[in-house]
Amino acid sequence: MNHYPNWKNILIAMIVVVGILYALPNLYGEDPAVQVSQEKADITAGTAQGLIETRLKDAGLTFKPLEARDERLLVRMTSYEDQQRAKQIIRDTLGDGYHVALNLAPNTPGWLRSINALPMFLGLDLRGGVHFQMEVDMETALENSLERYQDDIRTTLRKKKIRYSRLRIDGDSVEVRLKSAADLGVAEDVLGSAFAVLDITSSDRDREFVLKAKMTEDEVREVKEFAIQQNITTLRNRVNELGVMEPIIQRQGEDRIVVQLPGVQDTAEAKRILGATATLEYRAVDTEHDVAEAVAGRVPAGSRLYRERDGKPILLKKKKIATGDQIINARSGFDNQTGGPQVSVTLDGQGAKNMLKFTKKSVGKPMAVVFIENRSKTQMVDGQEKITSYKVEEVISVATIRGVFGKQFQTTGLDSPREAHNLALLLRSGALAAPVRIVEERTVGPSLGKDNIDKGFRAVVIGFVLVLIFMAIYYKVFGLVADVALALNLILLVALLSMLQATLTLPGIAGIVLTVGMAVDANVLIFERIREEIRNGSSPQASIQAGYEKAFSTIIDANITTLIAAIVLFSFGTGPIKGFAVTLSLGIITSMFTAILGTRAVINLLYGGRRLEKLAI
Repeated sequence: MNHYPNWKNILIAMIVVVGILYALPNLYGEDPAVQVSQEKADITAGTAQGLIETRLKDAGLTFKPLEARDERLLVRMTSYEDQQRAKQIIRDTLGDGYHVALNLAPNTPGWLRSINALPMFLGLDLRGGVHFQMEVDMETALENSLERYQDDIRTTLRKKKIRYSRLRIDGDSVEVRLKSAADLGVAEDVLGSAFAVLDITSSDRDREFVLKAKMTEDEVREVKEFAIQQNITTLRNRVNELGVMEPIIQRQGEDRIVVQLPGVQDTAEAKRILGATATLEYRAVDTEHDVAEAVAGRVPAGSRLYRERDGKPILLKKKKIATGDQIINARSGFDNQTGGPQVSVTLDGQGAKNMLKFTKKSVGKPMAVVFIENRSKTQMVDGQEKITSYKVEEVISVATIRGVFGKQFQTTGLDSPREAHNLALLLRSGALAAPVRIVEERTVGPSLGKDNIDKGFRAVVIGFVLVLIFMAIYYKVFGLVADVALALNLILLVALLSMLQATLTLPGIAGIVLTVGMAVDANVLIFERIREEIRNGSSPQASIQAGYEKAFSTIIDANITTLIAAIVLFSFGTGPIKGFAVTLSLGIITSMFTAILGTRAVINLLYGGRRLEKLAI
């Protein structure tokens, strides 16, 4: 009576060994490190390694031997201060074309890494960094889409030689005023067949022949969905350019995006890069019409009035030659002739085709570069803050085309090398489909993160020790067995979190503390049932057997209800709540294993197959 078959004992022992192995990496700690990679090459095969070592030694920084991993270099530092200095030195040494990222590198031994035993990820509240919740400006996304349809409708009508007197955006639709009823009918047919995603309506009251094109509800939903997905992709690219490891970028609701950047402490820089919407447009200069007349209000059809950075007006063609979304690469540098900052631009296939076509017939003519940026400002309206967005468009460069070019060329006229660097970064990562504004912001310093870890660890230890003492005093030998199971429960929980590479947050630590208390609930039920059986006159062996069997259904019911609550929290909660739900769920699973199977195996080894007069319970 009261013994497990050998296979079950071996299985439990194997689970314990595996749990210990995969929990071990969390004991070795982490080094503040700088990770360096090259955009289009294997950095470990070049001369960068020796250059980095030389520069860091010259700066008097202490660092461990450089490690080459997965086409990247890892530079381990001895302090967070040295880590920040090393990042700046490496970035200045290598220049553009390299990603320099702050990282925390685990000290896990090679033999553990060989079996993929890795430590848990630490959340923002434990590692430090910044958290942003961003709202996508869907109104601007719809306006941008309407502007594109306006250009397409204008091009289509001109190709079909349909005359119109005015074409403009009116509210949520594009309005076209035509010259005759015949033109109205033809335009309605042409646009209806060319733009299936637009609702085309027409009216000819009071000899006004008006056609309106409005996006369908399906198209509006499609534009909004594209805006948020494109923004997520762009933000992810920009985070890569910032050099942040293990970022979290995810959608929340219909129009919001959550961005978490572990290790980033410069909030202003992160906000500026993530929220920036700078892009470029290349347009032909209108040399056929008078700028003074355009300033007076008589802007010719097909042209638009702009301002240069010094405020001087300039007339440009409405038709764009190339735009920022056609740029596939951009690098900052200096102009060989003037020494001023410049951005070297590479266009995609369509952009290169358009630029080549334009320059072939425009040698000797001027071309302008328009810098476009969406900004936001906060105003007090009726005692409440109201954030409004506005667009800044300015001509940064006007140059005469000296030769034919297409895919690659340079953009000059920038104010400073820093502006050139930032513009190149934004062009490489792409333009946001719609402006975003930060509606929530949190910053956690690395020292506060370390303090959170220390306090969380202290809470776990205090709870663990108090439970150990109580169980040992109240249940004697059986209490000590429960203590062993509780220690094993913590090991298995940490091992599971490590194997799943789950992110441990401060609420997650709260889940572990709660698990410590709940883990002995099952043992209390079992031990009290055994004591009740002894009081009823059952033999010690029979009491053990009955205690485990009769308490089993109660334990299952209690844990399943808690597990359901944890699943609901995970399904409907946000980041911190999910962290709590994950550790609570895993803790329930491990506590059931250790409290039922683990303690039973130890009790069987101590008391199984023996004639007993009494139990130490």
